[in-house]
Amino acid sequence: MSALEPRDVDADPALDTGVAPTTTTTTTAASPGGGSVLDRDHRALSIGIVSVVLLIAFEATAVGTAMPVAARELHGIPLYAFAFSAYFTTSLFAMVLSGQWSDRGGPLAPLTVGISAFATGLLLAGTAGTMVLFILGRAVQGLGGGLVIVALYVVVSRAYSETLRPAIMAAFAASWVVPSVVGPLASGTVTEHLGWRWVFLGIPALVVLPLALALPAIRRTASGPADPAAPLPPYDRRRIRLALGISAGAGLLQYAGQELRWLSLLPAAAGAALLVPAARGLLPRGTYRAARGLPSVVLLRGVAAGSFIAAESFVPLMLVTQRGLSPTLAGMSLAVGGATWALGSWIQSRSWTEPYRERLVVLGMVLVAAAIAAAPSVLIAAVPVWVVAVAWAFGCLGMGMVIASTSVLLLKLSAPEEAGANSAALQISDGLSNVLLLAAGGAAFAALGGGAVGHAAHTTANSVATSHPAAFAVVFLPMAGVALVGAWVATRLRER
Repeated sequence: MSALEPRDVDADPALDTGVAPTTTTTTTAASPGGGSVLDRDHRALSIGIVSVVLLIAFEATAVGTAMPVAARELHGIPLYAFAFSAYFTTSLFAMVLSGQWSDRGGPLAPLTVGISAFATGLLLAGTAGTMVLFILGRAVQGLGGGLVIVALYVVVSRAYSETLRPAIMAAFAASWVVPSVVGPLASGTVTEHLGWRWVFLGIPALVVLPLALALPAIRRTASGPADPAAPLPPYDRRRIRLALGISAGAGLLQYAGQELRWLSLLPAAAGAALLVPAARGLLPRGTYRAARGLPSVVLLRGVAAGSFIAAESFVPLMLVTQRGLSPTLAGMSLAVGGATWALGSWIQSRSWTEPYRERLVVLGMVLVAAAIAAAPSVLIAAVPVWVVAVAWAFGCLGMGMVIASTSVLLLKLSAPEEAGANSAALQISDGLSNVLLLAAGGAAFAALGGGAVGHAAHTTANSVATSHPAAFAVVFLPMAGVALVGAWVATRLRER
């Protein structure tokens, strides 16, 4: 699955872990102190925002199933990785912008603009006649997704009392389970019978009803500055510039990785020059050397999410082109993972696991590494394709334990006044690693003939051996190695 992609290429894993808002807002008087998330004061808001998350989750889990067919029909297999990384690249900038926008005027405006941009991106992708326009649509989706991610948490921080927040966050987590199971199957069915475009075009119309429920309630309970009597905080232009530098740098590196020419060294150098100082300014000091405590927590989030998402993005394409599966069956290989991801999150939330949290995270990363390493075994014709489904179920179990635990540890290691900035760093690490590892995987995929694998979908089972299995192996095996590095980083989460 992909993370908004919690796990995929569109979605953010923080939505199913209970991460604190990425801005340092405070609970206002508009937040009632009792009741439930479905009482009269909260019912419309709760149903509305959870429905928005549900639809975003469905799109995130469905897109991976439709992507191989879309890329093949648009003659864009060589640009396959761009279709995923474009979302993350633009969302990096939008997250920082949304946090400051929400602090100044409340979450209503960034949430509305974000959902509108997300829907516009879906329409652009669904009507694209070329792969370039399709990737542009995904980039617009990323802008909307980044705005929505942060604004939703600000809504929760303002409209719900502290006693009600765990319940609404649990509802966010639960809203990913059903799409994880149903999304790939539904997407595959729609792709086969109506065409891949309807996977993208059908969702914008469904957003209207939850918006109609949520926006009036947000305007009533969470609009305006957090403290109307206080002067508006200024925009931190330095952080916005750093966020823009990360997005531009990541995009240049992705472009350089796909072109594989000597001239590509120029955009690669420019991308690194933009990205490295920007990332150093936005992430905790010591992140890149895995300093104990908070820096290792932030680093582990990126290592885990990046390696898993980069590998998962190629699973449907591998099954469709190398084993001749239909998009529906390829999508079903990821379906069970939604339930095991939720199971992993539930396991780490038990009180008896707290003394063993570091060991639990190490175990989770070992499961992730093993799942990624096992997936390309289906490139061998004698290996049954259900091996991928079993392996990915265990990998998602590990991810559920790791992603949720990094959120818990982040808040535990953060002072109250630093929780917002540190939560933003966690999400930036998540998104940035997705972009970089997808760029690396896409470059390796293209270098070993990945652009030709689209023809395999039209071949028979007897001719699959003439395709390019090495192009997939060179994506999965290095990502398994990255996940093993994450297992080592997981031993450094606690401060001495």
